[in-house]
Amino acid sequence: MAATPLGDRVGRPGTRSTRVHVVSDVHGNTRDLARAKDGADALVCLGDLILFLDYADHSRGIFGDLFGRENADRIVALRTARRFEEAREFQAALWATKDEDRSVLIERAVRRQYAEMFAAMPTPTYATYGNVDVPRLWPEYAREGTTVLDGQRVEIGGWTFGFVGGGLRTPMRTPFEIDDEEYEAKLAALGEVDVLCTHIPPEVPDLVYDTVARRFERGSRALLDVIRRTRPRYSLFGHVHQPLRQRMRVGSTECVNVGHFASTGRPWALEF
Repeated sequence: MAATPLGDRVGRPGTRSTRVHVVSDVHGNTRDLARAKDGADALVCLGDLILFLDYADHSRGIFGDLFGRENADRIVALRTARRFEEAREFQAALWATKDEDRSVLIERAVRRQYAEMFAAMPTPTYATYGNVDVPRLWPEYAREGTTVLDGQRVEIGGWTFGFVGGGLRTPMRTPFEIDDEEYEAKLAALGEVDVLCTHIPPEVPDLVYDTVARRFERGSRALLDVIRRTRPRYSLFGHVHQPLRQRMRVGSTECVNVGHFASTGRPWALEF
């Protein structure tokens, strides 16, 4: 059974409220995704559906399936030590042992996961991409009732929700990393919104530091500037799985990390 969602209620007592459940960093948790909207009017998903490498259980995910637990242990150790060049060389040697092309093997595995993930999404779902997602494949799997938004806005229950997907460039070179200028342009296209929904957090040290990986993840300075300038009611995001702070205020905006859904199976709830 899925855990009870945590969240905020900001509506007036006695009025008909709208309840939205929000998840991020699903990373293969199909079972809990299927019931993540239970008790809510809509589900918002902030990306990272794919599980490539599970840092908690190294045997899980595409990499573990292809190369086994021992090799996954080695990759995690190198990345955690920020020895990214060694990690890339080690991976290249592993891929060289395969008869099929790397891109073919990965896409086949990604397609299997997307087929399961999108089939499990409840209706209605409003979704954007994470940095490990492959946007070009989404149109093949997103069913009726799932709305994909990136640099776009939608009204839910009288509030305006704006969505920006993907991550910024990092040494990890995950599939959907984009230039700062492209990310900033997508933010600018939103205008003023009530709820700003992104995969990555604003560039605030307490929000981008992962206490388990022991590193600062990449947040967006442009996102922080937009929050300060337009003052949305909420900024919702994921990406950092074990943040130093799960939520904090930036001016009048409540900034909330709504992940890590893969391990908790618990959506964050907003009622207004």
